Amino acid sequence: MTSAAHDDHTTTSAAFPTTIDLNADAGESFGNWALGHDAQLFPLLTSVNLALGFHAGDPVTLHGAVKLARQHGLGIGAHPGYPDLVGFGRRAMALTPQEIYAAAAYQIGALQAFLTIEQATLQHVKAHGALYMRIHEDAAAGEAFCEAVRHLTPQAHLIVLAGAAGEELAATARARGLSVKREAFPERAYTADGRLASRLLPGSSIHDPAEAARRAVGMAQGWVQPLDGERLALQPLKLQVDTLCIHGDNPHAVEIAGAITSALSEQGLRLAPLHG
Repeated sequence: MTSAAHDDHTTTSAAFPTTIDLNADAGESFGNWALGHDAQLFPLLTSVNLALGFHAGDPVTLHGAVKLARQHGLGIGAHPGYPDLVGFGRRAMALTPQEIYAAAAYQIGALQAFLTIEQATLQHVKAHGALYMRIHEDAAAGEAFCEAVRHLTPQAHLIVLAGAAGEELAATARARGLSVKREAFPERAYTADGRLASRLLPGSSIHDPAEAARRAVGMAQGWVQPLDGERLALQPLKLQVDTLCIHGDNPHAVEIAGAITSALSEQGLRLAPLHG
């Protein structure tokens, strides 16, 4: 890991944490259109990333998700995305850095309103979908996103992609005084350079709970599985994974979360929300 003290989970070694967070994208229903199984999924998690109305979700769904997360003692995260309801925030959009800043601030502010009502706190901020990918690859976009987080909720963790692909964004965040937590995706495949594989590629999404659980254990131990070739080690960078993400819109999300929880427990890992 980095030298920043607030970037670390407690570890038994540089490669294997004793605790790890399990998060899921949630609160993604919209009006009468239901997506995901939040009521069944939340008891299996330690944190949630809540949709904020731009790529999914609506005010009533968001408020309900905050209350459900509080009920289960979950760390609550903001999940700002592109204004792309039709494409579920997974299509590239040519927003300027100023528009990214404003869009992120607008969405984080919406969640903060309901957190105030429910007397809850914001644990982390994590961009969604195509915006998540963009802020890892476009320095100006990453700076704009980090500025929005710094101005609205500087105490929150910023979630970045574990491995070399996330280190530029991590440095940008730390330069602004933000805490960084690194994330891996057990039900997504990776490219050979450690980035998430495009959803357009065959095999990029994992639907088998046992395979997702195997990958989750590997990620906790410091490696990810590319689409082609041998597993890719994160350890040369001395980086550990702080949180594992599953997607609430995966039709097998509940089964995957259960399998991951069991597999991590068998390896002696305790699930816990992200600490300070």
